[in-house]
Amino acid sequence: MSTSTQHQFRYTQTPSKVLHLRNLPWECTDDELVELCRPFGKIVNTKCNVGANRNQAFVEFADLNQAISMVSYYASSSEPAQVRGKTVYIQYSNRHEIVNNKSPGDVPGNVLLVTIEGVEAGDVSIDVIHLVFSAFGFVHKIATFEKTAGFQALIQYTDADTAAAARNALDGRSIPRYLLPEHVGACHLRISYSAHRDLNIKFQSNRSRDYTNPMLPVNHTAIDGALQPVVGPDGKKIEPESNVLLASIENMQYAVTVDVLHTVFSAFGTVQKIAIFEKNGQTQALIQYPVVTTAATAKEALEGHCIYDGGYCLQRQK
Repeated sequence: MSTSTQHQFRYTQTPSKVLHLRNLPWECTDDELVELCRPFGKIVNTKCNVGANRNQAFVEFADLNQAISMVSYYASSSEPAQVRGKTVYIQYSNRHEIVNNKSPGDVPGNVLLVTIEGVEAGDVSIDVIHLVFSAFGFVHKIATFEKTAGFQALIQYTDADTAAAARNALDGRSIPRYLLPEHVGACHLRISYSAHRDLNIKFQSNRSRDYTNPMLPVNHTAIDGALQPVVGPDGKKIEPESNVLLASIENMQYAVTVDVLHTVFSAFGTVQKIAIFEKNGQTQALIQYPVVTTAATAKEALEGHCIYDGGYCLQRQK
């Protein structure tokens, strides 16, 4: 049998709502399978790491037409299905359901996978996400990213019970309107459990935060380029409000330490975290308050003022 005939034979099998995927990366996860298949319909079950080389899997759609849609799409597409850059081969399975396996996203864990529907990256800041999900317990880490499914976030709690409380309360709900830009309409949260247990956050930025490690380096590029500038009617750039201030310290005649900054900024409210770093030969600092209003008050009071008498260590803030 020729190769072309074999290729065609895969798509003339009896359709099933269960698809058989081959040539997957080693230890492919449920999350990766769902990410690949979700654009075509609702996934009700998966079975990963099948076969001698653990590089095959089964995915079960809620409806037969959804499985047919995925097979038909990749049968005619010039771009193959891929996971981690590897071409994945898809065919109908001989089975019509996956048994003895929990649905992806239903296995409780301490990390939530949150899809924020109705928004684009930049519409919902990582600080807003932190504010919403901190209502249920201490958030250890957050990582945001853009996928086919839309704007998503991984949110890590201390334990599965805290994550479950947040999921039960917020799944299907909307982020409060006052926390969103005016142009955003309906904004719904779709929440499942992630297979991750501990997120690997390398930098503090507008896309990722590790709230357990204040000494983690700051990714300046991510902070500077995360949001497109908003320009007002007068042509001046409008800075988006945040509970984190970026302070540039000029005319450094005396040492400015974390303790010094804490003393200055805590006059306006509780300071949660401070990080000092050098950028383009200038000393800068990130100062985090619990809420935006406190940060705004501190910014208005301290902008352009000096830390020490005599005009030393001028502060400019964003």
